[in-house]
Amino acid sequence: MRLLLVSDTHLPKRAKELPARLLAEIPRADVVLHAGDWVDTATLDLLEGRSRRLVGVYGNNDGPALRARLPEVARADLGGLRFGVVHETGSAQGRERRCAARFPGLDVLVFGHSHIPWDTTADTGLRLLNPGSPTDRRRQPHCTYMTAEVTGGRLAEVAVHRLPRR
Repeated sequence: MRLLLVSDTHLPKRAKELPARLLAEIPRADVVLHAGDWVDTATLDLLEGRSRRLVGVYGNNDGPALRARLPEVARADLGGLRFGVVHETGSAQGRERRCAARFPGLDVLVFGHSHIPWDTTADTGLRLLNPGSPTDRRRQPHCTYMTAEVTGGRLAEVAVHRLPRR
Protein backbone atom coordinates (compact mmCIF):
# COMPACT_ATOMS: atom_id res chain seq x y z
CA MET A 1 0.00 0.00 0.00
CA ARG A 2 1.46 3.34 -1.08
CA LEU A 3 0.84 6.40 1.11
CA LEU A 4 1.17 10.10 0.33
CA LEU A 5 1.64 12.31 3.40
CA VAL A 6 1.07 16.04 3.18
CA SER A 7 0.33 18.90 5.54
CA ASP A 8 0.19 22.67 5.75
CA THR A 9 -0.83 23.37 2.17
CA HIS A 10 -2.02 26.89 3.12
CA LEU A 11 -3.69 27.62 -0.21
CA PRO A 12 -4.05 30.26 -1.53
CA LYS A 13 -2.08 32.18 1.11
CA ARG A 14 1.36 30.54 0.72
CA ALA A 15 1.00 29.47 -2.91
CA LYS A 16 -1.63 29.72 -5.61
CA GLU A 17 -1.70 25.97 -6.28
CA LEU A 18 -0.19 22.69 -5.19
CA PRO A 19 3.12 21.81 -6.87
CA ALA A 20 2.77 19.68 -10.02
CA ARG A 21 5.10 17.03 -8.60
CA LEU A 22 2.86 16.59 -5.56
CA LEU A 23 -0.26 16.43 -7.72
CA ALA A 24 1.40 13.72 -9.83
CA GLU A 25 1.84 11.59 -6.69
CA ILE A 26 -1.88 11.52 -5.87
CA PRO A 27 -2.97 8.88 -8.42
CA ARG A 28 -0.01 6.69 -7.40
CA ALA A 29 -1.15 6.64 -3.76
CA ASP A 30 -3.63 4.20 -2.30
CA VAL A 31 -4.23 6.63 0.55
CA VAL A 32 -3.50 10.35 0.96
CA LEU A 33 -3.09 11.58 4.54
CA HIS A 34 -3.34 15.36 5.12
CA ALA A 35 -2.46 16.72 8.57
CA GLY A 36 -4.32 20.03 8.37
CA ASP A 37 -3.95 23.71 7.57
CA TRP A 38 -5.62 23.39 4.20
CA VAL A 39 -6.92 26.98 4.57
CA ASP A 40 -9.34 26.70 1.62
CA THR A 41 -12.06 24.18 0.86
CA ALA A 42 -10.98 24.03 -2.80
CA THR A 43 -7.85 22.07 -1.79
CA LEU A 44 -9.95 19.60 0.18
CA ASP A 45 -12.30 19.24 -2.81
CA LEU A 46 -9.33 18.69 -5.13
CA LEU A 47 -7.78 15.96 -2.95
CA GLU A 48 -11.13 14.29 -2.33
CA GLY A 49 -11.75 14.21 -6.08
CA ARG A 50 -8.34 12.85 -7.04
CA SER A 51 -7.55 10.48 -4.16
CA ARG A 52 -8.60 6.85 -3.95
CA ARG A 53 -8.92 7.43 -0.23
CA LEU A 54 -8.30 10.59 1.79
CA VAL A 55 -7.73 10.75 5.54
CA GLY A 56 -7.52 14.35 6.72
CA VAL A 57 -7.94 16.64 9.70
CA TYR A 58 -8.34 20.36 10.23
CA GLY A 59 -5.55 22.60 11.50
CA ASN A 60 -5.36 25.81 13.48
CA ASN A 61 -5.63 27.95 10.31
CA ASP A 62 -8.73 26.14 9.03
CA GLY A 63 -12.04 27.95 9.39
CA PRO A 64 -15.60 26.79 10.04
CA ALA A 65 -16.19 25.36 6.53
CA LEU A 66 -13.24 22.97 6.84
CA ARG A 67 -13.94 22.16 10.49
CA ALA A 68 -17.47 21.16 9.49
CA ARG A 69 -16.06 18.59 7.04
CA LEU A 70 -12.97 17.31 8.87
CA PRO A 71 -12.24 15.97 12.36
CA GLU A 72 -9.54 17.26 14.71
CA VAL A 73 -8.11 13.72 14.93
CA ALA A 74 -8.56 10.95 12.36
CA ARG A 75 -7.75 7.26 12.72
CA ALA A 76 -7.46 4.60 10.02
CA ASP A 77 -6.32 1.01 9.77
CA LEU A 78 -4.05 0.84 6.74
CA GLY A 79 -2.36 -2.36 5.67
CA GLY A 80 -2.45 -3.80 9.19
CA LEU A 81 -1.14 -0.65 10.90
CA ARG A 82 -3.13 1.74 13.08
CA PHE A 83 -2.62 5.32 11.84
CA GLY A 84 -3.61 8.56 13.47
CA VAL A 85 -3.59 12.03 11.92
CA VAL A 86 -3.58 15.28 13.89
CA HIS A 87 -2.36 18.80 13.15
CA GLU A 88 -0.64 19.95 16.33
CA THR A 89 1.50 17.96 18.76
CA GLY A 90 3.13 20.78 20.73
CA SER A 91 6.81 21.59 21.04
CA ALA A 92 9.51 19.31 19.67
CA GLN A 93 10.92 18.69 23.14
CA GLY A 94 9.15 15.72 24.66
CA ARG A 95 7.00 15.13 21.55
CA GLU A 96 7.53 11.36 21.42
CA ARG A 97 6.58 10.82 25.07
CA ARG A 98 3.61 13.19 24.88
CA CYS A 99 2.21 11.64 21.68
CA ALA A 100 2.68 8.09 22.90
CA ALA A 101 0.65 8.98 26.01
CA ARG A 102 -2.04 10.86 24.03
CA PHE A 103 -2.39 8.23 21.29
CA PRO A 104 -1.99 4.79 22.85
CA GLY A 105 -2.64 1.94 20.48
CA LEU A 106 -1.45 3.73 17.35
CA ASP A 107 1.45 2.47 15.27
CA VAL A 108 1.97 5.69 13.26
CA LEU A 109 1.01 9.31 13.94
CA VAL A 110 1.09 11.79 11.05
CA PHE A 111 1.14 15.43 12.17
CA GLY A 112 1.84 18.90 10.83
CA HIS A 113 1.92 22.51 12.04
CA SER A 114 5.69 23.13 12.22
CA HIS A 115 6.41 22.77 8.47
CA ILE A 116 9.50 20.81 9.56
CA PRO A 117 9.88 17.25 8.26
CA TRP A 118 10.06 14.84 11.19
CA ASP A 119 10.58 11.09 11.48
CA THR A 120 11.15 9.62 14.93
CA THR A 121 9.98 6.69 17.01
CA ALA A 122 8.77 6.86 20.61
CA ASP A 123 9.94 4.33 23.22
CA THR A 124 6.54 2.65 22.84
CA GLY A 125 7.17 2.05 19.13
CA LEU A 126 4.88 4.84 17.93
CA ARG A 127 6.33 6.28 14.70
CA LEU A 128 5.86 10.04 14.32
CA LEU A 129 5.91 11.54 10.83
CA ASN A 130 5.58 15.16 9.76
CA PRO A 131 5.75 15.65 5.98
CA GLY A 132 6.56 19.37 6.24
CA SER A 133 4.80 21.70 3.82
CA PRO A 134 4.72 21.57 0.00
CA THR A 135 4.01 25.30 -0.25
CA ASP A 136 5.67 27.09 2.69
CA ARG A 137 9.19 26.08 3.65
CA ARG A 138 9.21 28.56 6.54
CA ARG A 139 12.74 28.19 8.00
CA GLN A 140 13.52 25.01 6.04
CA PRO A 141 15.71 24.86 2.93
CA HIS A 142 12.93 23.19 0.86
CA CYS A 143 9.21 22.64 0.68
CA THR A 144 8.49 18.95 1.27
CA TYR A 145 6.03 16.06 1.37
CA MET A 146 6.46 12.35 2.23
CA THR A 147 5.66 9.00 0.71
CA ALA A 148 5.67 5.63 2.45
CA GLU A 149 4.85 1.99 1.79
CA VAL A 150 2.98 -0.39 4.07
CA THR A 151 4.00 -3.96 3.33
CA GLY A 152 3.17 -7.00 5.42
CA GLY A 153 1.91 -4.87 8.30
CA ARG A 154 5.14 -2.84 8.41
CA LEU A 155 5.92 0.74 7.47
CA ALA A 156 8.73 0.90 4.92
CA GLU A 157 10.21 3.16 2.29
CA VAL A 158 9.45 6.37 4.19
CA ALA A 159 10.87 9.18 2.07
CA VAL A 160 10.93 12.96 2.36
CA HIS A 161 10.63 14.57 -1.06
CA ARG A 162 12.12 18.01 -1.56
CA LEU A 163 10.39 20.30 -3.99
CA PRO A 164 12.26 22.80 -6.17
CA ARG A 165 12.13 26.40 -5.07
CA ARG A 166 9.55 28.52 -6.80
